[in-house]
Amino acid sequence: MGTLRATGFCALLTALLATSAFAQQAQTRQGFWIGGGMGYGSLGLGCDGCGSVDREGGLSGYAKLGGTLRQNILLGVEFNGWTKSEGTGRVTMGNMSGAAYWYPIPAQGLFIKAGAGYADLSVDDGISTSSDGGFGLLGGLGYDVRVGKNLSITPVANWFRGAFSGGSANVLQFGVGVTSH
Repeated sequence: MGTLRATGFCALLTALLATSAFAQQAQTRQGFWIGGGMGYGSLGLGCDGCGSVDREGGLSGYAKLGGTLRQNILLGVEFNGWTKSEGTGRVTMGNMSGAAYWYPIPAQGLFIKAGAGYADLSVDDGISTSSDGGFGLLGGLGYDVRVGKNLSITPVANWFRGAFSGGSANVLQFGVGVTSH
């Protein structure tokens, strides 16, 4: 039930922020930018010989930084992570990608992003730790809701995936963060 509440809270917050978009400050993007946030993520696993594995919900977050190429195109690096603890064990997935952010209407805050890089999946059962890394992908969308001249509250929906020896993992992430342009 906690997962349902967290998802509902994120959806409500996103709707409230999006409806206040008409009252926001002008959308200008220039120079260096940085941001980060937290939220909920759902991890799915696929591997050779492991059968069907249910998705698991956990804490998720992101951090990003980069530069502005044009008013509607930003280039940067984004770090995404997901973690879940149960008993003495912990599963963690991270992704670091070079990313491009496209604002289809430069005067507004909606953006779509895509990137590629490196992903890592780590499992600690309380006795030993195992991890595997491989090619990672990133995709997502969000909306910068201006709350100051260079500051935005940014609800996001991200998807990141890692390909590992013998399988893959992906995370669907919903979060809210802060971005400074």
